[in-house]
Amino acid sequence: MLERIAKGLEGHFDKHRIVFWYDPAREFRAAFDGLSLNSVTKIEVVNTEFAVKHRILRECPKDQFLLYWEGPRPADIENWLLDVELANVVFKTDQVAIWLSDLGLPIGFEDLVREHQEFFRSSRRMEKLKAAIRGDDTKPTLRLKMLAICTGADGGFDTVVEVLLTELAEGREDSLRVTGRIGLDVFLWEQMGRIFGYRAERPSVGDFAITLFKSCYQSAVGGEPILTSDALVFFRRWKNNRNAGEVFAKLAADYAEALGIAEDLAKRDFRSLIEIDYFEEVDRAIIRALVHEVSAQTVAQADVLSWVRQRRQSHWYGAYRDLYEAIGYAAEFQQAMAQVALGMTSLAEGVQRYAKSWFRIDQLYRKFIWHMQKSGQATLMRELSEQVENHYVNSYLLRLNEAWQAHVDGAETWSAAPIPAQRSFYREHVGEFRRRDQKICVIISDALRYEVAEELLGRIRSLDRYEAIIEPVFGSLPSYTQLGMASLLPNGDLQIADNDTATVLVDGQSSQGLENRKKILAKGRSGDRTTALKAEELMGLDKDQARALVRDHDVIYVYHNLIDAIGDKQVSEERVFEAAEDTIEEIVRLVKKLNGANAANLIVTADHGFIYQHRPIEESDFSSAQVEGDTILFRDRRFILGRGLKANHGLRRFTPPQANLQGSVEMLIPKSINRLRRQGSGSRFVHGGATLQEVVVPVVKINKKRQSDTSAVEVEIIGSSNQMITSSQISVRFYQATAVTEKAQSRQLRAGIYAQSGELISDSHDLVFDFRSDNPREREIPVRFLLSRQADNFNDQDVILKLEERHGETSHFREYRTARFRMKRSFSNDFDF
Repeated sequence: MLERIAKGLEGHFDKHRIVFWYDPAREFRAAFDGLSLNSVTKIEVVNTEFAVKHRILRECPKDQFLLYWEGPRPADIENWLLDVELANVVFKTDQVAIWLSDLGLPIGFEDLVREHQEFFRSSRRMEKLKAAIRGDDTKPTLRLKMLAICTGADGGFDTVVEVLLTELAEGREDSLRVTGRIGLDVFLWEQMGRIFGYRAERPSVGDFAITLFKSCYQSAVGGEPILTSDALVFFRRWKNNRNAGEVFAKLAADYAEALGIAEDLAKRDFRSLIEIDYFEEVDRAIIRALVHEVSAQTVAQADVLSWVRQRRQSHWYGAYRDLYEAIGYAAEFQQAMAQVALGMTSLAEGVQRYAKSWFRIDQLYRKFIWHMQKSGQATLMRELSEQVENHYVNSYLLRLNEAWQAHVDGAETWSAAPIPAQRSFYREHVGEFRRRDQKICVIISDALRYEVAEELLGRIRSLDRYEAIIEPVFGSLPSYTQLGMASLLPNGDLQIADNDTATVLVDGQSSQGLENRKKILAKGRSGDRTTALKAEELMGLDKDQARALVRDHDVIYVYHNLIDAIGDKQVSEERVFEAAEDTIEEIVRLVKKLNGANAANLIVTADHGFIYQHRPIEESDFSSAQVEGDTILFRDRRFILGRGLKANHGLRRFTPPQANLQGSVEMLIPKSINRLRRQGSGSRFVHGGATLQEVVVPVVKINKKRQSDTSAVEVEIIGSSNQMITSSQISVRFYQATAVTEKAQSRQLRAGIYAQSGELISDSHDLVFDFRSDNPREREIPVRFLLSRQADNFNDQDVILKLEERHGETSHFREYRTARFRMKRSFSNDFDF
């Protein structure tokens, strides 16, 4: 208390020589006695007015005096020192005066402080207000700052409302109670009316919130808004605020039923809803419509992909990501099917065309099924799923492999020259590096189908400084693990064992198991230091161990098994596409692990591919052909091994020479995609046969460059020079300068219009530029900005459209690109502050 009084008096003595201090309640006697002010003489006036007046005016006309009365101020007619008082200043010692003095506020704010005394009784609130006060504050701005402090808000009125909405969602009224106790509730609702246009006989946060949702939704669907445009700007900012996400979702769910949103949406065309995300039901309505339209093929693929891309900005996109992705892939699948021609003139052309374009249909089918499974919405997706499944199996998988089968039937030997045979892998691909005395690491992923490897290729190429290419090799027949793995080892004599194990011998040595493969690998090139290990073992090595592995070996084989391990079991085969996604992630980690251990050259390949149909196999998909032969050694879904086997209309027979193998074991392969019946095994995921999906084996070659080679696409603001803003809205187009590729990556930006002082005066938009189209017109994003009423303060001034980019995963943004606009609007300003 004494310190506050001293500071208040010092402030007065900075401007006046004489200060009068009346103590009507006789409560500051001790304070007066304890005061010690530099160069100030304290005088207690006790019936000594004439003597005091003579001293301060005649004897010491330049000294400073503090004149203290213990008791009430005398009436003017009895006050001998009235003329001196009027020429100087009176120090008021009631609590309000102390608060004013402490805050450095002029006497004009006395009524405000008296009205809200409860606020100032808290030292914590006082300190916060003192730090926030500015010299040009008016009473409304001061009350707004007090309101922010009471609610714990960290900014202007918008942040106060955000706090109140948060407490509403959490079932609390803490801030509202404090606001009412302090007497700021009237001011709160006045501002709600002035800024947002919200007025009610009995205003409440809950009533405001439902009115806000209703007004913004009505405006979005073309109706008349209830509240002001500032309410819509606030609503959009609040909705897009990461920290407010759960609160927004909770209130939106609470009000959707009350406002009859589902019933209203049922009357509307989904196209009119694409830019709206105020209620979760909007996403559901759009998804239901898209599923039906894409199933019926009544919408263009480009439109579907555009709509799906726009919905990425939806507040609920995360919850419906897999449904949107599935719809997008279904549309791409339909487009690819509409354009595909499945003819070929030879085995070689079939492989080439599959590796160039046909694989994409398998890839799109896989991506659709995987996202549909992840969504967990089998009933919702049933119509689209059946359409895609029927189209994939009947119009693609069956037709393609029947056309291919004609060339398989006519082939004298299993060869697709000039496509290299899989068994030449070690000589051609590993040997390419060893002939230059370069180390080579080979990752072999069991059942890594060509289309999965092609997706992996894109992932690898998108990594900074990584380069990769893919090419096909012609897989060994039958396309099963034992033969495929053996074909990738150095081999001269390759034969299937003449017993019921289906084991493959390489130069007389069994190739089954890791240790046997190590022995075979060691015979590849004289002097080479070779080894083989499982992927789990490699990932378990620490940094030094991994570097020692690469340092001490010239050829390293890493065996990875996830797709085949999942797909080859009846209980888990339906998860094979999930396993494909996980495989891509795991191989990327293996590549990085090896590269981090100083492996510069890597190859990713497979033993074989597979065919998979998500729907349970129909009776017609099983071969009705009878298996006949002198000796049946081994049976599988897609091949038979034996001696003296008999070909027929449903089975193609290959002798060892015809299959480019040694030994005496013959094989029967079911034609096209037919399966053989086999008790207890899965039937949807199969391999071992001669379809393109099984025998076109990928070889992905990877190396790492010394210099960075990735960048983000550039984004331009179109037609921004000398533009005027003449209304409360402005439309701007943003243009992605080049298409996204593996090395030219997407860019995410935040757009908003700002005053030169840095104040955001519009809603803001999060924009994703990830267009892959070569057509420039398909790489534009039109954005409509809605200006807040604060924008009126900057009329006849330049304002700035800013594109900002997030710094990594932080909450900080850096300026990416700007454009200036001139604010030129006609309006009447009704702002208080």
